[in-house]
Amino acid sequence: MSIADYKQGLGEHGKDTKLNLSNIFGNVDTSGMTPTQFYGTALSLAYTIGDDALTAAVEAEAEGKIEANVVGAAKLAATLMAMNNIYYRFLHLSSDKQFSKMPAGLRMNGMANPGVDKADFELYSLAVSALNGCGMCIDSHVGVLLKHDISAQVIQNSIKMAAVLNAATTARRVA
Repeated sequence: MSIADYKQGLGEHGKDTKLNLSNIFGNVDTSGMTPTQFYGTALSLAYTIGDDALTAAVEAEAEGKIEANVVGAAKLAATLMAMNNIYYRFLHLSSDKQFSKMPAGLRMNGMANPGVDKADFELYSLAVSALNGCGMCIDSHVGVLLKHDISAQVIQNSIKMAAVLNAATTARRVA
């Protein structure tokens, strides 16, 4: 299944989402992102969203354009952010700040060696953190990305991708 195939299941109410998907996946070369950044981010989001059809479509789009290590890093970002976004969103939202002073005690060693460039992994993690709504993680990842000279346009594109892929799964689910 390709993104074009996936769009067919979005219904009339998903017209804008179909156009946004076409725009995102039709402009990979002009997104400002490398293929590793673009497809790694898209895969991280698809794995996080958990829509099997979307995951298959994104995997099909990425096939032959990235190395296997990117797929592994995307899965790692989705998995680690599933944990971190819950934990750090709690710390951020809790009015009782005693929890912020306690050690997290969560194993995150994969972040030290994710199998791709650190900035690329941070981009995947940022998009997933935006999808999961963790402000503390968003701030942290944006800070690291800016220190690695990742442009604001690339950062914005990763967030637009999160928004559109999320809308696509909603449009498909309610079709």
